[in-house]
Amino acid sequence: MITCPKCTKDNQDHYKFCLGCGAELPRDGAPKPFVPQTPPHGVRASGAPAQGAPAPHAAPQQPPPQAASQQPPPVQAAPAPAPSAGAPCPQCGHMNAPNNLFCGSCGYRLMAAAAKSEVPAPAPAGGGSQVVLTALRADGSEAGSYTLPTATATVGRETGAIFAGDSYLSPRHATFTAQGGRVMVKDEASLNGVYKKLARDIPFEVRPNDTFRIGQEIIKFEPLATQPPAADGVERLGSPSKGYVGRLALVIGRDVTGNAFPIPETGVHLGRERGDVLFPEDGYVSGLHCRLSWEGGKLLLTDLGSSNGSFLRLHEETEVKNGDVLLMGQQLFRVAC
Repeated sequence: MITCPKCTKDNQDHYKFCLGCGAELPRDGAPKPFVPQTPPHGVRASGAPAQGAPAPHAAPQQPPPQAASQQPPPVQAAPAPAPSAGAPCPQCGHMNAPNNLFCGSCGYRLMAAAAKSEVPAPAPAGGGSQVVLTALRADGSEAGSYTLPTATATVGRETGAIFAGDSYLSPRHATFTAQGGRVMVKDEASLNGVYKKLARDIPFEVRPNDTFRIGQEIIKFEPLATQPPAADGVERLGSPSKGYVGRLALVIGRDVTGNAFPIPETGVHLGRERGDVLFPEDGYVSGLHCRLSWEGGKLLLTDLGSSNGSFLRLHEETEVKNGDVLLMGQQLFRVAC
């Protein structure tokens, strides 16, 4: 058993997250010593006496009632819960007991997701088309769906359903509007933003101070602008930037950036194993993930067929089409309209 250091709840050895509070459990790489799950006096096997018991030909001696009550009963393993006794985690599919607050495999908050089952809503009024958001797991399988109840609807953590268990979603995260055969999405000034997955091998413009995401890396494009002279005409000192159009800054917090990488006019490739900028410790980044190129005074981002895709953050109301994939919080949502 693993005891949670946060809430002291006991968890099975194979669990990665605490069932009581959802905290990540400590992992001990050393093998655990074997502890026999039998009482000290042993368990009598069929047709054979237990260790220390009288020989078969001897008359068995019954202990007095008070002595028998002091003997610990044999330890029996609890029967595994039947599939109907629990529910699969909507994020990873792991079967959990019905009273689990959090998934023992991925830490997803189960009680909020199971608070109510969604009933498909009728088509939105006002002439708009029906819009359905389907949450996707890492392997591409579906983890649940939510039908927008009206032509204009705002979703977020307070919406419940497939959104409730994601603490990276703002209470009011994004608004969807279906009107005239078009579906628009608008970020409601959420903390972590709304990202749209880019189609592979098609260049998309990245404007100054735009943010995009590959794997777990959040990257901001910062253009290099020549600083004007001071009011008294004194030129500002600075390293020459000839041949460079900007830099890629890693976003490590709200309005906080870390390492930065220059972008030459010849372009730059990003990946985990190959390219000019490497993220060797991010397993969600493909070997060669994407390319940034400078063409006609614009910076273009092209996904090179990565496994997990490249995502561009939306800063204005944007049209989404049937089959588009959005990244909100830590979840992927496929749009059906």
